[in-house]
Amino acid sequence: MSLLQIAITSLPKLLNGLIVTLYMTAIASTVGLLLGIILCLGRVYANKFLSILSTGFIELIRGTPMLVQLFILYYGLPAYGVRLTPLAAALIGFCINSGAYQAEYIRGAIQSIGIGQYKAALSIGMTKWQAVRLIILPQALRRVIPSWTNEFIYLLKYTSMAYIIGAPEMMAQAKFIASRNFQFFEVYLVTALIYLSIVWLATALLSALEKKLRIPGTVVYER
Repeated sequence: MSLLQIAITSLPKLLNGLIVTLYMTAIASTVGLLLGIILCLGRVYANKFLSILSTGFIELIRGTPMLVQLFILYYGLPAYGVRLTPLAAALIGFCINSGAYQAEYIRGAIQSIGIGQYKAALSIGMTKWQAVRLIILPQALRRVIPSWTNEFIYLLKYTSMAYIIGAPEMMAQAKFIASRNFQFFEVYLVTALIYLSIVWLATALLSALEKKLRIPGTVVYER
């Protein structure tokens, strides 16, 4: 069979897997952003106990492989009476992993904002959390968009690891198709091209969002 024929016959199942892949990526990146904000604020602005707790969680997740985390969630937790479906285990793993990394992206963005703005907010009567919520965080979230773009792309590709625990995403569908027709190179090539197309589209959309929300006066050159 030619590559075109294989692509045509494989496309329906691959697109079914792609829907699961995009679903996992969208959920993980969104929940990861919310978790990242909470962890970052806990690390930077909370009391010492919460700061240590947030830092410990971030370093634990960032310091261990995602595959190990998925195995613990799917294969390890049943020993303690907690049984997750493959999709649920994958989603939880991707969410906490993304949250830990996004917390560091946001922390870097917050630290790039001059301390003078924070002190000025306090000087006009704002509380610490009002200053963070109304002055610091909105600017940081705009500055973190390039890093968030990379995180979205990483997540899109990392979801392919979910097939190892049985989640029905695109890589799992590709493996199933290839095991049936033994056209491994062709099927995986088509799968790679689909990933590449989605990455290009996501990059273009998020780059447009970055330009729209760019803070005036912070860009020294145009790409």
